[in-house]
Amino acid sequence: MNRTDKENYYLDIAETVLERGTCLRRNFGAIIVQHDEIVSSGYTGAPRGRKNCIDTGVCVRESLGVPRGERYELCRSVHAEANAIISASRRDMIGSTLYLVGRDKRTGEYVENASSCSMCKRLIINAGILRVIVRNSKTRFSVVNVEDWIINDESLGGSFGY
Repeated sequence: MNRTDKENYYLDIAETVLERGTCLRRNFGAIIVQHDEIVSSGYTGAPRGRKNCIDTGVCVRESLGVPRGERYELCRSVHAEANAIISASRRDMIGSTLYLVGRDKRTGEYVENASSCSMCKRLIINAGILRVIVRNSKTRFSVVNVEDWIINDESLGGSFGY
């Protein structure tokens, strides 16, 4: 019997979390793990009490033709990473790992070259999370050391996420 490695085990859980997502474009699931224990989870969705895009049937960014990685302030949703961070205590996140999985809503395919947006990167840095592991396929993933986001500060010029 082949046993699933820890990274894919946690990515599988994050992938289950994304099934609660309410975005019409892409849904993400995130879990934060510390000392081999799940601290919190989050998925893409509108703030509590507000209507979700799947309820309104409209994605503002889609209707305006906004490309991936741009103009997140127009989006109704709170990102999966942000929701996971909101649900956790900072002391439980210091030194932790965030697992992230994204799927395209229309095709069901994994989001290619997925990365946290610049706003979520700032939250992840301040939360004290050390690594972000992003699913690329059912068994392949990328590992990002958050320290790299600090050193390579995109706010000084460069590319932006999701």
